[in-house]
Amino acid sequence: MRRTTLTLTAGLLAATAACSSSTTDRPAAPTPTLTAAAQTGGAASPAQPSAAAPAADASAALAKLTAAVKTVKAGVTVTAESDPNHLLGRPGQYTSKITFSDSRIKAADVEGEKEDSVNRGGAIEVFASEADAKARSEYIQGIVKGMPALMEYDYVRGPVLVRVSRLLTPDQAKALQAAV
Repeated sequence: MRRTTLTLTAGLLAATAACSSSTTDRPAAPTPTLTAAAQTGGAASPAQPSAAAPAADASAALAKLTAAVKTVKAGVTVTAESDPNHLLGRPGQYTSKITFSDSRIKAADVEGEKEDSVNRGGAIEVFASEADAKARSEYIQGIVKGMPALMEYDYVRGPVLVRVSRLLTPDQAKALQAAV
């Protein structure tokens, strides 16, 4: 009886540990057609090393983006109180986030979208580590895989995740990727 109890307890502890593990322990989700990985024939995680140091926060990354791509304009700076995902500052989640609009997206295509919607242009999320940024990208791609209306381009560079609207062409999205 005691051996059975110990075996069951060990099994429950193992199962609990597996359920509470972070998203970085999960295998990479297949990416939809609009991801950077799919465009380049790469793996599910489209991280690319950068010679320049990644931005320390989302505002700094957006400044680089707006300097390089003239159609991009700052959107909403997300705070812990205004974050619709309730992730800002949580363990393993983004430490700063800002959205942006892109004038190449037709107003009619985003009519009714919230001001902070990725569809208006995109969002920049900055994490404490590249692993956290990759985990977030993989999580998003896992969700949108079966929902074409939610597709987006996701680019990870160091601890920065750049989420780009599906309403931009692949070439336009690549220009945004290169600018960060």
